[in-house]
Amino acid sequence: MSVTMDGTKQQRRGNTRQRIQDVALELFAEQGYEKTSLREIAERLDVTKAALYYHFKTKEEILVSVFEDLTRPIEDLIEWGKGQPHTLETKQEIVRRYHKALADSEPLFRFMQENQATVRELRIGDTFKDRMRGLRNIIIDPDAALTDQIRCISALFTLHAGMFVMQDVEGDPQQKREAVLEVAVDLVTQAHRGTHPA
Repeated sequence: MSVTMDGTKQQRRGNTRQRIQDVALELFAEQGYEKTSLREIAERLDVTKAALYYHFKTKEEILVSVFEDLTRPIEDLIEWGKGQPHTLETKQEIVRRYHKALADSEPLFRFMQENQATVRELRIGDTFKDRMRGLRNIIIDPDAALTDQIRCISALFTLHAGMFVMQDVEGDPQQKREAVLEVAVDLVTQAHRGTHPA
């Protein structure tokens, strides 16, 4: 956020925007996107509908802004990865950073998983697919064998599965996250060794 002469008001406005996003995502997850109204979001925030309109005119605007804000680290990761060599260290770092980006935006990805029809309608799904293609392009060696390309893609989806499927598996949440990351890193390591034998 840029510093302005009215820095305090800007900061407060930014916090309100964040609160709106958080509460809206909470309500979307609880009762579904379609069944949530702007009025309910305003009530949960204890603000007037007019105050909510100041920041967002529609539910779609709120959801798209949440998506853009929470997936910006993925966009940044893709940009960073494009400038890096196709080394094992780069691939492992991409997996680690993507793992962190997913963890930091877990409520959004849970919403996307549970509301796939809405995600498709709002075109958020297309944007996310584009970002996944971008990640795929920087993690795969163009001359890699098909099995090694699949290992790299599987590493990314292992991280996704870790967010959803592993919830039902017994165990400490932190240990489960670490295990998922270890498997994903192992997949890109195997793929790299297949492409660049010692």
